[in-house]
Amino acid sequence: MKKALLILHQKRSQPGDIGQKLIERGYELDIRKPCIGDKLPDNLNEHALVVIFGGPMSVNDDNIDFIKYEMKWLKVVIESGKPFLGICLGAQMLAKYLGGDVKKIDCNSSEIGFYEILPSDSSTNIFNEQKIFFQWHSEGFNLPRDSTLLASGNKFKVQAFKHANCYAIQFHPEVNFKLHLRWLYFVLLSNPGRLFVKGSQNLLFQMFLRIKYNSKISKWLDNFLDKHFLKT
Repeated sequence: MKKALLILHQKRSQPGDIGQKLIERGYELDIRKPCIGDKLPDNLNEHALVVIFGGPMSVNDDNIDFIKYEMKWLKVVIESGKPFLGICLGAQMLAKYLGGDVKKIDCNSSEIGFYEILPSDSSTNIFNEQKIFFQWHSEGFNLPRDSTLLASGNKFKVQAFKHANCYAIQFHPEVNFKLHLRWLYFVLLSNPGRLFVKGSQNLLFQMFLRIKYNSKISKWLDNFLDKHFLKT
């Protein structure tokens, strides 16, 4: 059985729809969480692909040991040539590893909710059927060297790029109804102020847009996996 290495950044983190869709495609999930001491493999001989998910921390948090550990470990991914997908924090890790800058934008704003992305001429039709995605971030990045822009945004200029066999996306297609509610629940318990910053949509409006776009994003993820990511 093919094995997918999924890297998450909190003890309670879950891989959402990406984990389920990989299982449906015959992959065994190898979930590791360096944040709680899990070690990453020295090579990817036993893994067919890698996904690094998001998290509330910043790639610029140099005082966090597991951030430094994962950043250094990305060399294993790049040299392996295996398909890699970085989501939000994972995308920022790849961008920084490749020499890009990761930082807050000038207006110190966030994107929390559903926002439109703008496909580039080099997006190879990835975003033809879906341009609205769930976002949750306050930092962005520029396009790193030797990379192809796939999508941009009105506020955060780089929303998706490709480097060799690596994809990086700023948005969260793995988040479904259950995971969306789970995120809101834990943030409301621990730090509710995060949901009321500039660029955060009203919670009821988020749920309305979740109802509107959930199945469309799920179909987009199916198409992305089958026609792009798993074919690299």
